[in-house]
Amino acid sequence: MTIDVLEGAEPWSFEGGRAGALCIHGFTGNPGSMRPVAEAFANAGLSVELPRLPGHGTTVDDMMTTDWADWSGEVEAAYQRLAARTDAIVVAGLSMGGTLTLWAAAQHPDIAGIVCINPLSQPQPAEVIEMVKGMIADGTTMMPGIGSDIAEPGVVESAYEGTPLPPLVSLIEDGATPLSTHYGSITVPMLLMSSPNDHVVDPASVDILAADYGGPIERVILERSFHVATLDYDRELIQQKAVEFAKRVTAG
Repeated sequence: MTIDVLEGAEPWSFEGGRAGALCIHGFTGNPGSMRPVAEAFANAGLSVELPRLPGHGTTVDDMMTTDWADWSGEVEAAYQRLAARTDAIVVAGLSMGGTLTLWAAAQHPDIAGIVCINPLSQPQPAEVIEMVKGMIADGTTMMPGIGSDIAEPGVVESAYEGTPLPPLVSLIEDGATPLSTHYGSITVPMLLMSSPNDHVVDPASVDILAADYGGPIERVILERSFHVATLDYDRELIQQKAVEFAKRVTAG
């Protein structure tokens, strides 16, 4: 069965030079939130892969049956598509895309660099996860949506209106929680961009990631933006810093 993809949520690929960029969107979002960053990389001459993660960019019901293995599997497939035509790769992600970016760096230590934008990087307290599991057991499988946390008036993220709980549990239990124990062993250079006024991911968690991380870090504070900073007031700053970083780490 063919499922219609929302307008602007399509995956995107660009044939550029021998340096490549893999761009990854967030939980309940779609490629539209990372398209400006992907296009900035392309305009700088990089080859680009911007995949649509399974269950995203269609309907929230479509997402209900997907989990971390599906999303990370698509990231790996996109990475391999890019690696087949490039010599050096940077990976960039927003929110859960940042989680998957860190996962990619753990899987592929030869990645030239990673760009994490308001990444979900820390486990949730066990009691929170147990509460969510209890809700699921009682028949509640959806919570209000987390999309469009954007400061600039009139800018809207094309994200789902609801948050599907079973996939959320998988994101934490199968993704963020086990991954968080490996940050100290990841040595890939990282550009870490974060918003102090993030209403989706606790800004303090980014400081924990920075303290735990095993590789060199360059930090940029996104003073004017909320969580979906790639579409917010600081979008041009993000594009500029991401391109400068990618060119530097893929040079030579």
